[in-house]
Amino acid sequence: MAKPSLRQLDIFAQMAAAGSIARCAGDLGIGVEEVARDITALEMRLGYKLFDDLHGTARLTQAGRKTAQAMTLLEQDSSEQAPAAKESPPENLRPPLAGTARRSVTLGAPPPVFGHFQEALAAFEEANEDVAITLDLHILLAAQAREALGEGKIDIAYFYALGEPPDLPSRYGWSEPLSLYAGSTHPLAQQDMVSFREIEAAPMLAMEPRNGLRQISEDALQRGGITPGMPALESDNLFEIMTALRQGLGWFAAFGPMARDMGRVEGIRRLALETPLPAIEIRQAVGPRAAETPAVEALADYLFL
Repeated sequence: MAKPSLRQLDIFAQMAAAGSIARCAGDLGIGVEEVARDITALEMRLGYKLFDDLHGTARLTQAGRKTAQAMTLLEQDSSEQAPAAKESPPENLRPPLAGTARRSVTLGAPPPVFGHFQEALAAFEEANEDVAITLDLHILLAAQAREALGEGKIDIAYFYALGEPPDLPSRYGWSEPLSLYAGSTHPLAQQDMVSFREIEAAPMLAMEPRNGLRQISEDALQRGGITPGMPALESDNLFEIMTALRQGLGWFAAFGPMARDMGRVEGIRRLALETPLPAIEIRQAVGPRAAETPAVEALADYLFL
């Protein structure tokens, strides 16, 4: 699974408690720049902002509060934190679900996918006061979704796939193109068009072998006709990857928020491939007993509105 480093999580927790980057740096005995770099790396991994005005009051964003709650539940098995303040929901939301018992619905999703519909989740909770949504940010691939749904650990799963898995009924949400990146001075980045054979002959940079993002990226590469070789670098440290790219050490495959961030980094360029690679699908699946729980079906359908 693609997990942020323990260091990044520790700094995130300290930042949330300290309320300012200067105080956090002082408490940890490190520089402000080091704190900012680790928080930025964590936000790149998750695909959304955790703090408003990092160098000012450093207030948690709505997504940051939800992430802090999810990490507390998953890593420490502690009680839920206070719910985040939410904006008023749109007027066209459905009325609150019937019943007075507060129903907890657990949503499993990759962190960047949670970032995609965090506002919709907040609006749903606001409109349905009898429903509390908790998150499991460890779900990435179909196998993990299947296991968690089957064991009743989650009610709704979003996961990365290349089409519908044969043993997990699901519906298509959206697609994210897989792109390849290299340093702007790399020979491949200088070409108007790059063939798959040229890609295979060049060194690859990759995330750690157990990282789910690497697994789905390599599956898409192989399905598209590229057989990756032994990586020249394996690292879950995105700044290390970006440094190696700018140094011309190889190419790197990315999709979603990570790809968007790569495309904005000075000295890194998206390669112009002769043929597009298969896109990564984001799919939704629900638990086998979802029909018995109106809140689960209502949330699953609402996220598709």
